[in-house]
Amino acid sequence: MAAGGEDRLWTSPPVQLAGTAGREVYAALDLGTNNCRLLVARPARGGFQVIDAYSRIVCLGEGLSASGCLSEPAMERSLAALATCAGKLRRRRVTQLRAVATEACRRAANRGDFLLRVRATTGIDLEIISGNEEANLALAGCAPLLDRRKRHALVFDIGGGSTQVSWLELPAGDAAGAGGRPALRSWHSVPVGVVSLSEAFGGRVVSARDYGGMVAEVAAALGPFEARHRLADLAAGGEMQMLGTSGTVTTLAGIHKRLRRYKRSRVDGAYLSFATISDLSRKIAAMSHQERARVPCIGRQRADLVVAGCAILEAILQSWPVPALRVADRGLREGMLHGLMGRTLERVLSQGDIGEVAPRPRPRAQCGAAS
Repeated sequence: MAAGGEDRLWTSPPVQLAGTAGREVYAALDLGTNNCRLLVARPARGGFQVIDAYSRIVCLGEGLSASGCLSEPAMERSLAALATCAGKLRRRRVTQLRAVATEACRRAANRGDFLLRVRATTGIDLEIISGNEEANLALAGCAPLLDRRKRHALVFDIGGGSTQVSWLELPAGDAAGAGGRPALRSWHSVPVGVVSLSEAFGGRVVSARDYGGMVAEVAAALGPFEARHRLADLAAGGEMQMLGTSGTVTTLAGIHKRLRRYKRSRVDGAYLSFATISDLSRKIAAMSHQERARVPCIGRQRADLVVAGCAILEAILQSWPVPALRVADRGLREGMLHGLMGRTLERVLSQGDIGEVAPRPRPRAQCGAAS
């Protein structure tokens, strides 16, 4: 459920915190269906420099599809991670914070009680954002990777509980130099993510039939968006680029590059062909859970959910067959940081890269990884 109506009781604007005058320190916190992530940064020329980062698998949406509520163990895991984030905010003397929650809290009947507990135990005011705003923030975060020679772009974010697809139109010619404004023409959010899809079809043992069912379900959910805008015609005509931001996409890029350990610098901005993605996805889907767990860049934490992520990705590419996908290891948090620093989407598009991003800590929870 999007933030609004009674949800306004549990939202708040970006928070101004105590800090040192003249030395702004910004932080963006994203509590998703599966992960709790934090970035702390200072403004830098052309973007920002990350000075601290945190990522912890919390599985907040575990069992939500069946019960409609956040479970007590899931909330306890999330509160522990948020308490760690609160400590980092204090140590880094953060002056401005935006903390958001996404699909799991949008859907949970007990979201209000949970957010009150977060506020009471950590001092953090979580804001439940709509799917629309989530898509916009993810777009702003990865916009510097867009090819400004292409008029149209599809940007997608595969999450734990939902998937957002955005259609962006850039001005003719060089979008940065032409003086025109990029336009977000439309967006589409479907309540299907790696957690919900895995719970529906199974994540440990997935037959070829089940995998095909996953792809078909996601493709059907994307169908209305394609029927309204006929973006497949733009893709077929070579006018469409595609940019993907999610754990699924970065994981496949790491596997394709045969990385023994994930390296953001090798993955962010890389390209994967449609054929490569399809081949890797089918191979991963055919593996046993134990085999997936042994693959570098998957591991135990991702072994349960990576097949569902591959199915969602295949459905997206089948709907809009572009020659290659560009990989973005950036998104929602980076978009929030840009917003806190007063940068519009137009400015982000014209600035280039966002600056240095710190390595992400390895997750510790055992219930599966983010998309």
